[in-house]
Amino acid sequence: MFIIVILIIGLSGIIAQVLLLRELLVGFAGNELTVGIILANWILAEAIGVFAAGKVIERARHRYVIFVILIVLFCIFLPVCVYFARTFRSYLGIPFGQSVGLDTIFIVTFLVNFPVSFFHGALFSVACKLRQSLGKVYAWETAGTIAGGVIFTYLLIPFVGFSQWKAPGIIESRNSVYGNVAVAKKAEQYTFFYNGIPTITTPYPDMTFVQEFGNLPLLFHKEPKSILVVGGGAGGLLNEVLRQPVENVDYAELDPLLINMVRKYPTPLTERELTDKRVSVYNVDGRFFVRTTPNKYDVILIGLSKPQDLSVNRLFSQEFFALSKKRLNPGGVLAIYLPGSLSYLSQELKDVNASVINGLKAVYSYVRIIPGDYNIMLASDTEGIMDVTPVLITQRLNERKLDPGILVPGYLDYRLDKHWVEWFQQASVGATKEVNRDMRPIAVLETLALWTKQFSPFGSRVFAAAKKLNLAGIAVLVLTLTTAILLIIRRFNQPRLSVVYSIATTGFFGMLANMLLIFSFQVFYGYLYYKIGLLISIFMAGAALGSVLMTRWMDSFKNDGRAFAISEVVIIAFSLILPWIISATGAYLWIFLVPGLLLGAQFPLAGKIYMKERIGAGEAAGALYGADLIGGWVAGILGGIVLLPVLGLFNTCMVIVLLKLSSLIVFIVNKK
Repeated sequence: MFIIVILIIGLSGIIAQVLLLRELLVGFAGNELTVGIILANWILAEAIGVFAAGKVIERARHRYVIFVILIVLFCIFLPVCVYFARTFRSYLGIPFGQSVGLDTIFIVTFLVNFPVSFFHGALFSVACKLRQSLGKVYAWETAGTIAGGVIFTYLLIPFVGFSQWKAPGIIESRNSVYGNVAVAKKAEQYTFFYNGIPTITTPYPDMTFVQEFGNLPLLFHKEPKSILVVGGGAGGLLNEVLRQPVENVDYAELDPLLINMVRKYPTPLTERELTDKRVSVYNVDGRFFVRTTPNKYDVILIGLSKPQDLSVNRLFSQEFFALSKKRLNPGGVLAIYLPGSLSYLSQELKDVNASVINGLKAVYSYVRIIPGDYNIMLASDTEGIMDVTPVLITQRLNERKLDPGILVPGYLDYRLDKHWVEWFQQASVGATKEVNRDMRPIAVLETLALWTKQFSPFGSRVFAAAKKLNLAGIAVLVLTLTTAILLIIRRFNQPRLSVVYSIATTGFFGMLANMLLIFSFQVFYGYLYYKIGLLISIFMAGAALGSVLMTRWMDSFKNDGRAFAISEVVIIAFSLILPWIISATGAYLWIFLVPGLLLGAQFPLAGKIYMKERIGAGEAAGALYGADLIGGWVAGILGGIVLLPVLGLFNTCMVIVLLKLSSLIVFIVNKK
């Protein structure tokens, strides 16, 4: 019976964790890089719970009563925390579409996660004491975690569903496997929010934008017949494209719920777009569509902007530009747009644009920039896009018998004036030379920095400091840390602290490796919101397997210290090859097992070594599990917001290598 209880604790823990994570993701505009902060603060609260309960339970008399009370408190606080995860914007006065500052993200995730995670962590320490087995409780709880992840992903999300926004003006809010769609109505105007970001406004969109972006790229092409629109097409953009004499328009929109909601709340504009016989709607990830479709196009329009997360950034990376080039007919044009200004470009705004432009120039022979409040960027291997003039555009408008709308000769002269290009080039002096990549998303970092600068002065300083990080500086910090820990161990004669430090760095490895795989999954496949519970569960499955195997084998080891040192070396070796594994396999699901396996295998062996000094199981669980979670917390805070965007995939893995080399040295020096 006790095993069943432990299984349920693991199952309920992962469901609570992923449920809160998904709710907070929507509140943070779907930015996957905040996953690290969300998980980190869950881990921090759990570590506090593990440590506190580990100390208390050793002296407590009524241990089963404490265990039951903790279960009840966990059950009470879960719905309360879900409620606050959904409503924190209303309480803080943050409207839809407005970004959330980095400090607010940290505080909200900590406060929302803390009650549930604290009691869940406390349950682990108490269970270890009641069962008198660190490894077995760890394994059974993890088994429950695996089951919970599968149940959440394949039963709760598709068949139960969850609602999100409950605010004035919102007439409906629904979750799909991909994200949250909310519909707001004011008079006859509908605004469709996707993960909290306004995506479609109908029947009166931003006419200046849709007329420019829906027409100019096609007018830069001699005879556009076949068009691809990736995201953001409904609500005006498709309507403008269809005014041109095109023969077919493919529209790729990942989430079918978004299109279904647009059809549920129709306007003449959207009905015209979605019922036109020339339009084919594909509910598929745009990047996947570009990679797999056999079709070729004259113009490809990316209807999404502001690469504020990995999902959007993967349409603004050098790798995507190379994919899109293969889908263009000779003379074809790729069109994107980014936030801009005709008065002042901050350093962050310079770097967002420059990192993407650098990627375009690395792939295409010619890149034409039309500066404005949003910068339209046209890329092609045909020099003709550089020679298009306002006169030629007016001529093509007349030939195609199009109502020019705002694109009258005077406006075109203003919009395409060479003076603006010269101004943009001068204003961009000092911009980054880096290229926005899938696994070094500079544009995401700079977009986050830009938003944080507006809403969080403290967060802005953090980003400014983060951008100065480099691998050499981190190596110096790790060397200093290693020296300090060696001195502390010698000063206080506590050699077992070397095991605690090793587990802390292994926790760092486990969290960061798992995050890198999660981010890679989003880059390659684009539906992290759906699979996040399953991915975490696969990682935990590896941890359970490693823990079970090590628990069975470690009694046969002749030298526990040597076996522990070997486990450190294996983690270092895996971290060295992880970038190549990700690049070669595309973050296959089975790879998520490996870091969990290595983490899980080391934990019970560490417990055996630690308890040789007559330390109780509860205290050992508190010290080691707490160290594991603290290491994971540091990785979560730094990994998504700092390490990956600033250092890139390879150097981020090298940070893990440096830390694990440090813990290996400390352990060997203090091994008895």
